[in-house]
Amino acid sequence: MSDEQTKSEQTAQLDQTELARSIIESLLEHTTVVSDLIALMAQALDPDTTKALTLTPQWQAYLESRRRMETTRAEVEQFVELCKRDDERE
Repeated sequence: MSDEQTKSEQTAQLDQTELARSIIESLLEHTTVVSDLIALMAQALDPDTTKALTLTPQWQAYLESRRRMETTRAEVEQFVELCKRDDERE
């Protein structure tokens, strides 16, 4: 394989890695924005409504999803670092 082909493949792989990182980052950012909006809306509710809302299975699922997103954020950062290391080795 020529140096030019190798360089072209490395560029394509880097482009894929950057695209994947960008997509994941956008999804995580959107999740953060939605979570902030939900928190703001919850603050606008009266205390009785807020209490009733937080006792629903949907609210519990939302909280569990937020916890998973925090783990996912750390995993994405780890993924990006691994991709960068792989790109540097090639």
